[in-house]
Amino acid sequence: MRYFLIDKVTGIELGKSAEGVKNVTLSDEILHDHFPDFPIMPGALILEASSQLAGFLLEMTFNNAAPEKAPRRAVLVQIDKAKFYETCGPGDQLQIQVTLESELETAARVKMIVKVNDKRVVRGELTFVMREIDSERVHEQRRYLYKLWTRDLDMSATIR
Repeated sequence: MRYFLIDKVTGIELGKSAEGVKNVTLSDEILHDHFPDFPIMPGALILEASSQLAGFLLEMTFNNAAPEKAPRRAVLVQIDKAKFYETCGPGDQLQIQVTLESELETAARVKMIVKVNDKRVVRGELTFVMREIDSERVHEQRRYLYKLWTRDLDMSATIR
């Protein structure tokens, strides 16, 4: 992944939910073309930010429930019922909330909602499969990223 769309995880309850933020700024390269004179965050990237936070929740939940197994990574396979209510632009802070709705041994469904100033922007459902990925580079990248995202939550002992 070459771009990260979560700036900070502000809360997590393993097996239940996570909250995080994405600050939309003019330094976000995509805003210069989407659209000139009317910069808005693309809906697909808002969904991606939500997916990144949901993947974090799932990986923390699944990997801490079975520490003896190799770490599994969340792979997005489906987006359902995505509905957009408002646009977001420079200066907005996306408040992203994801809630684990159901899980199987190798898959999970998450509900997501994104707000700006407590006003609903997007909602939807995301489905993931949990896969073992035989790449220490991937695991190293995730550990580094998750430590940055949770720097104020003191979760380093639970990050795999």
